[in-house]
Amino acid sequence: MALSVSNLASSLSSLSFSSQVSQGPATLSFPRTNSAFSLPAKSAHRASLSISATVAAPAEVAEDNDTMELKKYVKSRLPGGFAAQKIIGTGRRKCAIARVVLQEGTGKVIINYRDAKEYLQGNPLWLQYVKVPLVTLGYENSYDVFVKAHGGGLSGQAQAITLGIARALLKVSADHRSPLKKEGLLTRDARVVERKKVGLKKARKAPQFSKR
Repeated sequence: MALSVSNLASSLSSLSFSSQVSQGPATLSFPRTNSAFSLPAKSAHRASLSISATVAAPAEVAEDNDTMELKKYVKSRLPGGFAAQKIIGTGRRKCAIARVVLQEGTGKVIINYRDAKEYLQGNPLWLQYVKVPLVTLGYENSYDVFVKAHGGGLSGQAQAITLGIARALLKVSADHRSPLKKEGLLTRDARVVERKKVGLKKARKAPQFSKR
């Protein structure tokens, strides 16, 4: 009987020991395996971005250099700025306003420190608007045109420049009024977009109406 009790006690002690051992691994912490693979993906993405930035940089630098050169050229030709010049004219069309200065030269046209062909996107109609007053008087290769334009779109600015050049040519000589007026170049075009009305989609366009 004593042996059976002792055997039972030893078996109970062994069971308690095994339960403590089984509970031990639950408190262990394992390192994350995903964190090791996230760094190469980010570094590869950053490398691709840096390569694309280096490719686009030379074109931007070239444009900035051209703009700076034109600014220096305009400042050298117009000492004191636009307001200090004698042969100047202001033209307006829609919401566009253009201040035009004429200087004796070879026929260059610079708008907002950019070449006219580049600024007007090579549109032949808009370029023709700018040259009409000079061509009418035969001065297309006798004057350089410097323009500051703002407001409206490119079409409105081109027509505003036309009126500005025509008004500036009047300061060169009063005899220019007759040929310019005959071509209608001294008339301010007062047409603007009609305002939108309440209840309509545009100035006069009404919403669709259906009885069913």
